[in-house]
Amino acid sequence: MMNLKDAYISCEKVIAMHSKSFYKAFSLLPKEKRKAVWAVYAFCRTVDDIVDEGTNSTEELAQFKQDFQRFLTGIYDDGNPMWVALADVFDNYEMDVEAFSGLITGQEMDLTINRYRTMDELLHYSYYVASTVGLMLLPILAPGKTVILKEGAISLGYAMQITNILRDIGEDLEMGRIYLPEEIMKKYELHEDELRAGIISPQFIAVWEDLAEKAECHYKKAFETIHEYPLSSRVPVKGAALVYREILATIRSKEYNVFREKHFVPDESKQAILACL
Repeated sequence: MMNLKDAYISCEKVIAMHSKSFYKAFSLLPKEKRKAVWAVYAFCRTVDDIVDEGTNSTEELAQFKQDFQRFLTGIYDDGNPMWVALADVFDNYEMDVEAFSGLITGQEMDLTINRYRTMDELLHYSYYVASTVGLMLLPILAPGKTVILKEGAISLGYAMQITNILRDIGEDLEMGRIYLPEEIMKKYELHEDELRAGIISPQFIAVWEDLAEKAECHYKKAFETIHEYPLSSRVPVKGAALVYREILATIRSKEYNVFREKHFVPDESKQAILACL
């Protein structure tokens, strides 16, 4: 059986490698909460990688779904650091099992759906792939406050997922996915062939800004209840949200070139944001 300390170290390496923004913000948490967040992130990353990088994603995700159900009964691979660390988290916090299952549901959607007609459809998808993550983390970050913070966590998930979509348009196109809702593209007369050609037209910018405005509204809604988090969690959560929101400003500064490069918030900007909290 894997040593618990080593399991958490392994989970920390996963987040340090794949999400520098989250890693920087959540490193501000007290040690026990910080380790629990690393374990949850490792779970999320595992599911995400199955869909985006798996050789047989449908079968692999079905297997993972079964593995999670067995995990809930206390049966898991004790040589796998993610399960070892997550078992400790489930022992110490009142975790939301539905949120974990919901994330898997969201990734299943990515295997079968590659186009969204309406904003409502996109938000439904965003709930499962992003808002569920916030709901997974709430029992760790704010024990006893999950009811009052639930709506804000869901909104923050919406905001971050829309931000992801606006950053990853080019990358998603390469995988055959378009997340910009058809109704919004139609509203601004942006045609799919122009999108696929990577043309940064006034129509494309109008669609991008429409979605960015919706993301901003959800960030604002999330910030309305952020004072309800315990102080030890409030700073990292707000920091992560502000750093992620800054991606939108970074893309604007790069003249909306999301087709040929992936934009990240510069380290000095992250440090400036976190220093002001």
